Amino acid sequence: MKGSRFLTAAALAALVSTAACTTDPQTGERRISKAAIGGIGGALGGYLLGDLVGGRRDRTEKIIGAGIGGLAGAGIGAYMDRQERELRARTAGTDVQVIRRGDDLVLNIPSGITFAYDSAEVQPEFRRTLDQVAATLGEYNQTYIDIYGHTDSTGSDAYNPALSERRALSVADYLARGGVQQARLATRGYGETQPIASNDTDDGRAANRRVEIKIVPVTQTDTGRY
Repeated sequence: MKGSRFLTAAALAALVSTAACTTDPQTGERRISKAAIGGIGGALGGYLLGDLVGGRRDRTEKIIGAGIGGLAGAGIGAYMDRQERELRARTAGTDVQVIRRGDDLVLNIPSGITFAYDSAEVQPEFRRTLDQVAATLGEYNQTYIDIYGHTDSTGSDAYNPALSERRALSVADYLARGGVQQARLATRGYGETQPIASNDTDDGRAANRRVEIKIVPVTQTDTGRY
């Protein structure tokens, strides 16, 4: 059963890799085009394509309540471009990956550099990097921030979701203490259900133990303010 979940994820990843892509002229990063995203949306589902934790309506109400406005038109891409460059600069030399998906950003953080074994406390040696991330997210505040926790298949199906949720909450709390508005933050623990590699090898399990920070622009369409 656990192996079949990985095969499904791998098949979806292959589908993404063969979709139409564009190359960022500044970073050289390959990105999935919006047209391609629309074409494969039914196959990929909400996790990869951007459903917000808690639902967009509820999240937007919190954003509006916090006095955060929306972005419009070409300003959305330009805003996320600047934020991407800043995050890449501030996480350079670490194991943090900055991934661009359309106008969204995902920070892939291996839990091995973030947490000790079976712990949800951010390790001291990673706090400086997370401080830099918090500073950037605080500066670029016109975004929703989802934080996802993941584990490998070691441990029980009952235990892993709770551990992954505690780790996501720990990162969210750290960002909030670093100045990121709580209204922008939401968390979810996926346990072992979203592997990106095989759980049959040490390297694969290490890749699956991770925290992801997803950054989604708030638009004027969301807020209804034009």
